[in-house]
Amino acid sequence: MTTPNSNFEQQELKDYAERAYLDYSMYVVLDRALPFVGDGLKPVQRRIIYAMSELGLDAGAKPKKSARTIGDVIGKFHPHGDSAAYEAMVLMAQPFSYRYPLVEGQGNFGSPDDPKSFAAMRYTESKLTKVAGLLLDEIDQGTVEWSANFDGTLQEPNWLPARLPQILLNGTTGIAVGMATDIPPHNLREVAAACIRLIEEPECSVRDLCEHIKGPDYPTEAEIITPREDLLKIYETGNGGVRSRAVYTREDNNIVITALPHQVSPAKILEQIAGQMRAKKLPLVEDLRDESDHRNPIRLVIVPRSSRVDAEELMGHLFATTDLEKSFRVNLNVIGLDGRPQLKNLKAILAEWLAFRINTVKRRLQHRLDKVEKRLHLLEGLRIAYLNLDEVIRIIRTEDEPRDRLIARFRLSETQADYILDTKLKQLARLEEMKIRGEMDELEEERAKLTGTLKSESRLRTLIKDEIRKDADAYGDKRRSPLIARGVAQALAESELITSEPVTIVLSNKGWVRSAKGHEIDAASLSYRDGDSLLASCRGRSTHQVAFFDSEGRAYTTGAHTLPSARGNGEPLTGRFSPAAGARFDALVAADNDSKLVIASHHGYGFVIRFESLVSRQKSGKAIVALSEGARVLAPALVGDSSRDRVVVVTTAGHILMFSVAELPELDKGGKGNKLIEIPKSKLGTEQVAGVAVVPEGGEVVIWSNGRKLSRKWSDLVEVGGARASRGQLLPRGYTKVEGIERV
Repeated sequence: MTTPNSNFEQQELKDYAERAYLDYSMYVVLDRALPFVGDGLKPVQRRIIYAMSELGLDAGAKPKKSARTIGDVIGKFHPHGDSAAYEAMVLMAQPFSYRYPLVEGQGNFGSPDDPKSFAAMRYTESKLTKVAGLLLDEIDQGTVEWSANFDGTLQEPNWLPARLPQILLNGTTGIAVGMATDIPPHNLREVAAACIRLIEEPECSVRDLCEHIKGPDYPTEAEIITPREDLLKIYETGNGGVRSRAVYTREDNNIVITALPHQVSPAKILEQIAGQMRAKKLPLVEDLRDESDHRNPIRLVIVPRSSRVDAEELMGHLFATTDLEKSFRVNLNVIGLDGRPQLKNLKAILAEWLAFRINTVKRRLQHRLDKVEKRLHLLEGLRIAYLNLDEVIRIIRTEDEPRDRLIARFRLSETQADYILDTKLKQLARLEEMKIRGEMDELEEERAKLTGTLKSESRLRTLIKDEIRKDADAYGDKRRSPLIARGVAQALAESELITSEPVTIVLSNKGWVRSAKGHEIDAASLSYRDGDSLLASCRGRSTHQVAFFDSEGRAYTTGAHTLPSARGNGEPLTGRFSPAAGARFDALVAADNDSKLVIASHHGYGFVIRFESLVSRQKSGKAIVALSEGARVLAPALVGDSSRDRVVVVTTAGHILMFSVAELPELDKGGKGNKLIEIPKSKLGTEQVAGVAVVPEGGEVVIWSNGRKLSRKWSDLVEVGGARASRGQLLPRGYTKVEGIERV
């Protein structure tokens, strides 16, 4: 029997797991996710800025490779992944992400379209901006406490001596365990004015401070439309939401968007609007263009369908259905001076930062006072040495222990004696009592001023106010995000847009088209012009596009809702499109843009294509099917969502074949396609493909022959299954003159 090892501690798994989780939670909260109210930074940001300052990468220096900086950060201070550290640095360098960037980047640091499209750190260079000096300028003046880095070989600052409340200037976001922070950026001048107001009136309210800080100030010029009272409530409670809306102007009949909400990608806006247009949910818009360039970073042009479109109504719909209007969560959760995370209102944050700043300035002044007093002490020793220069030289030359003798003879301190002994003789000989006295007078005056400031609360606060004003003048700028209270946008009701309803599109032999409501329409029974008759019909929705194929293999598309009613004879397609001379229309299909179609010619070739590939705004159409001489396009067949759908092909001679849709190529731009069914060369010209249909598993088709119809269920179709381009099987006797096929 073995005895338990005394080096092991036994405890309940429940207790261990609970303690371990709590330890991890506190680490995430304090050392990773939430910012410190003093300098407004998370640990990784603080370490990046400090490492860059140690590399000499201030605003006036030459930038260095970002990989060099990140190497120092993770090697000396932040033992985590290089990609995470680099991404944190990139974020501080993006002017569209940070209101006041702390890092100046050279190279590809991402774009508003894709903030994470930045180049690898081996390609980019970086250095600190001038604004970063607000965090670093006083770091070597005794203003911060230091602690050992992760391996105990170096010292790193526990915070940076921020001269302005960085926590509000750039804001931050973070998710910890059980809590999160979302602090928006603010205007530097407004924040500075609020700090001064709080210094002058410590009892002022949040409402008083909001006379200066009117709301967030994002890096973009999009409007903040949240009402003032709602903004005030956010600053009073530390929680809420801010709505931002894009800015647009009118140029002729076009709508030009010139500013987007913070962190909204122009590409995403275009995709959202184009998606509505493709889905036929935005009939008010004719076209959409991105004309952004270096001179106009944001310039999105929306072309209404006609001059009768109400621009405000259209934009209201887009604000409600796209990210042109976006809500930003506000959660002023920070780590306070007591080291604890807490949700704070605006006054609490500014009050704690001012307490931090007062302590920082006191430490700075005390540090300078200590240096002044030390220098005065040394100068007093030098003055004594100058006045007794011959005696000092004699003692140094003759005494075995000149240090002790100098201390005893002139009542010097050890520091003064060491300083005299370390001074070169020729320097000591050139010293002049007036110069020493002059420096001593200046230092004594400075000491009196420093001592007076440290002892006077009012003088200390006046000094801080003056420094805040100076920094606001040096680094401040105008507000970018205008504050304009507006109501929340509302999307247009479906009744105001196209109603999605079933329709049947009818095409005559002479190329006249019309649309009938419903799918129970008998197209053959409709009235036609003299000498005209039914050529083809298809079912769809009023929100669908309809594609028409001519004898040249070109496709022409138009919206189903734009077609004339079937109550009349319709209108000729030649009035909408411009086919080649002598071309005729042979087939049509209606579907949404994401649908797939099997398109085939009666010479026996076909392929799969997405409907959106057929769409063209050109009146001359779009070349889709490469037809051999004498071939024509058959009625396209819609492909379902299942990968197990089958293509059923039937020839005029009664041969039928079923094979998988996957055996056909999917062509983006169309073409000839692959052979569908084998037709012997001896029968070319007399036997052709009568039609194709796509059926799901368990489906059914109807074959028309000599005016009769033959139904074929799935069990029958399985028997005629085979490889694409094979001969297939013959239909029963009496069905050898096939006219067409359709799916039930």
